[in-house]
Amino acid sequence: MKKSIIGLAVVTAIPMFSTMQAVAAEDGAQSIEKIQVTGSRIKRSDMENASPVTLIGADDIKAMGATSIDSVLQKMTATGGAMTNPGVNNGSGGNARIDLRGLGSSRTLVLVNGRRMIASGTGAASTVDLNTIPVSMIKSVEVLKDGASAVYGTDAVAGVVNIILKDDFEGLDMNVNSAITGEGDATESSFDFTVGSSFDKGNIVIGMQYTDRGKAKQSDRDFSSCPIAEGANGLNCNGGSPYSPGGHIWQGGVIGDVNEDGSTVDADGNPVTSGLAPTDDGLGGLGGLHPYTDSDLYNFAPDSYLYTPMERLNLTGLASYEISNDTRVFTEFTYTKRWSQQQMAAQPVWFDFKYNENMGDSLLGQTYVGKVDRNGDGLADRDADGKYITDTLNYAYGDDISYGRRMSDTGPRYFEQSVDTVRAVIGAEGFVGDYSWDVSANFGRNDSVDKTANLHNMGAIQEQITEGTFNPLDQAAWTSEDFRKNVYTEVNNGGSQLFIVSASVSGEMFELPAGYAAFAAGVEHRQEKAWYTPDSLTAQGLANDPMVEPTAGGFDVNEAYVEFAIPLLADAPFAQNVELSAAIRAFDYSTFGSDETWKLGLTWKANDELMFRSVVSTAFRAPTVSELYSGNSPSFERVTFPGAQDQAEVTVGGNSLLTPEEADTFTAGIVYEPEWFDGFSMTIDYYKIEIDNAIASVNEQYIVDQCLATTANADSVLCQSANIGMDSTGRISFNNQLQNVGAEETSGVDLNLSYSFEAAGLNWKAGLDTTYLDEYVVTVLDDTVDYAGLITSNIGGYADLKSNFTLNAAGDNWDAQYQARYISGMDSYSCIGKDTCYAPSTPTVIYHDISGSYMINETVALSAGVNNLFDKQPPYYTGNNDSNTDPYTYDVLGRRFFAGVNVKF
Repeated sequence: MKKSIIGLAVVTAIPMFSTMQAVAAEDGAQSIEKIQVTGSRIKRSDMENASPVTLIGADDIKAMGATSIDSVLQKMTATGGAMTNPGVNNGSGGNARIDLRGLGSSRTLVLVNGRRMIASGTGAASTVDLNTIPVSMIKSVEVLKDGASAVYGTDAVAGVVNIILKDDFEGLDMNVNSAITGEGDATESSFDFTVGSSFDKGNIVIGMQYTDRGKAKQSDRDFSSCPIAEGANGLNCNGGSPYSPGGHIWQGGVIGDVNEDGSTVDADGNPVTSGLAPTDDGLGGLGGLHPYTDSDLYNFAPDSYLYTPMERLNLTGLASYEISNDTRVFTEFTYTKRWSQQQMAAQPVWFDFKYNENMGDSLLGQTYVGKVDRNGDGLADRDADGKYITDTLNYAYGDDISYGRRMSDTGPRYFEQSVDTVRAVIGAEGFVGDYSWDVSANFGRNDSVDKTANLHNMGAIQEQITEGTFNPLDQAAWTSEDFRKNVYTEVNNGGSQLFIVSASVSGEMFELPAGYAAFAAGVEHRQEKAWYTPDSLTAQGLANDPMVEPTAGGFDVNEAYVEFAIPLLADAPFAQNVELSAAIRAFDYSTFGSDETWKLGLTWKANDELMFRSVVSTAFRAPTVSELYSGNSPSFERVTFPGAQDQAEVTVGGNSLLTPEEADTFTAGIVYEPEWFDGFSMTIDYYKIEIDNAIASVNEQYIVDQCLATTANADSVLCQSANIGMDSTGRISFNNQLQNVGAEETSGVDLNLSYSFEAAGLNWKAGLDTTYLDEYVVTVLDDTVDYAGLITSNIGGYADLKSNFTLNAAGDNWDAQYQARYISGMDSYSCIGKDTCYAPSTPTVIYHDISGSYMINETVALSAGVNNLFDKQPPYYTGNNDSNTDPYTYDVLGRRFFAGVNVKF
């Protein structure tokens, strides 16, 4: 458009993960294009912002050998917690998520070209799967590390990731990339092309990217080749599952767990305490019935992926056309098709049956140490100290048998996802006088089919046992052709849909002594819905696990916002420019009603070298469709309790009465670019985020400690709703649905140093990006934990210090880059309060990466690099997540080589 394309703002060369600095105009430009920076909707002629914004360029992405943007964003020092990535096999669903400040991916808003991206992935997705963003089409990524609900609405609590696509590209750009680890696995190949053309009144850009990522297995690395257990003599491979091939018959029956009438309280109304005799683990069936020992534990590592495979196709189209000097229409289209897989050990199954003559005499003569009920009251007898009285007992016909088995007879579980995500935007923008305006419609839809193969119809198996047509004690029966009829593939369907209509206007209002006051205002109507339909057998609870209920629901919201930029001082002593920014957004949700959120910001530019900035704001996160309407389903979480299995069966689900999370955010920082040190810049920013009314489930271990380890809290609301119990196999089960019962508070400091200089005939850029985490305090009910400096078993790590150092050197036709990533040591959450712990902490970990590129000519360029140059292995810690480490935090692949060819016309 002729009124905007007069001059061009130019971003100076910035090292990877550097904070945005002020932008200078090119010499000779008649005027400066007004641009919009993430964190504000006011178009302006510079990029000075009260909020800290980090810029990642296309060259930075290429230097890391990245074919997916998640592998770049997750290395930022401002990230943490449980960021789903290809190293997460159990429960990842093939998704990739970003988690700013470790506050959870649902509290980071992802935009594409400044507009919301459709929630994507498997099931009733509620966050953005970064696989839907084609790396080859990315011009830059702006990461706002501040609350921005007043500007963008819900979810912008920890910050905003705005991915800007190449909408003005001309020519042809093709890339072929490949990668492989030092172990020869997890191969990756990618091909992409981008073609663009400009004509008299418009521009069109089309892009395609195809990526094929291979697998690695846990058995392919020494650190993950078996599940590690801690013993008196150190670490050993006895950390496997008690659900073992050949079957496991647990001793003790159900005496002591329930009364004869099946109730869980005794005659006085006190809960019946569960417990197992600690001296006997029952019988193992592999190789013939025998007393169960550690040698019967099942090593599930060989069947589990360490790095998950995926195929992905991204198609992108962007176009614009000037219908007049003052009006332009535009459109954006993206489509992603993803095929992803995970693999886990064969399904563990468990059930109870009554031993009878039709099952043979293999159990007769077998003994076990078990609890006894000599007085016949249906409860296990205890001695004067309250301990169970045990005796050596013989199995007999009529006994109730608790049986578990690892179904290696039918093979490992295969998880597959097929996900289609489409996003289309159409709109118009232009000028009316000196005011700019835009209107747009944004539609997105995500459809997924996920399958799990080699599951077993336990309802049918249980029925066959009752009818006497299947004998679980006959090993041959489990591998017979008739038994194969009980094996099935679970097929689930899910999806989400987004529709937004929005309009905005911005411009200058009036002139003040210090400059022009500017504003932006707009309205938005948004509709969201999501759904999940489980497999019919799963929905009926016939798949061994409890039944999974469907999810279906939606909401709509109307919003209006206004934002101001008010210049207060200009060209005054120690106040070259002082500006106040303010924003307020009102919203009305169909699910919970109306409210508002606001922001106040101040930039104080003392002179050409020094600027102070600060923002105070409120933010909110509305409950998602999944959180509101998700049906109940089982989740298996790690807990510790004497005599219990290490995974509890937890029923989770949504709550239609949820209300929004509310947050107060504060940032304050300094930008320093000294004239005496040419090429150097520094930013330092303090942040603090406080979240109230947080949507959370209670910590699983807390429920066990409060409701199972003691009977004192049996009548509490928590324990009544949890309905906790433990069966004779030591499996704990309870309910833990979402509630507004939490509060979170985090604070820390971001430091960025950048230096560009010339030496030895080369152009150099050095950058240091560091985040210090002072606190991350999570409170649910009266359970409070400060996760700063801790690493957990299920929500990742919260290192109190993370730092990235980058050094880049460039000649006329080549460049080379070195990067070091520092993650400070962390203490294991599982070791808190314990006098002894084998591996109570992780060491400091530093990864070294190198890369370079060479331009053969103006058309062809080569690139190559090595990530994790020194093959640093991930650390072991007590209470680890998976693969004996934390794949959310650490690199599980080891040394990885990548190379690529770029062709431009």
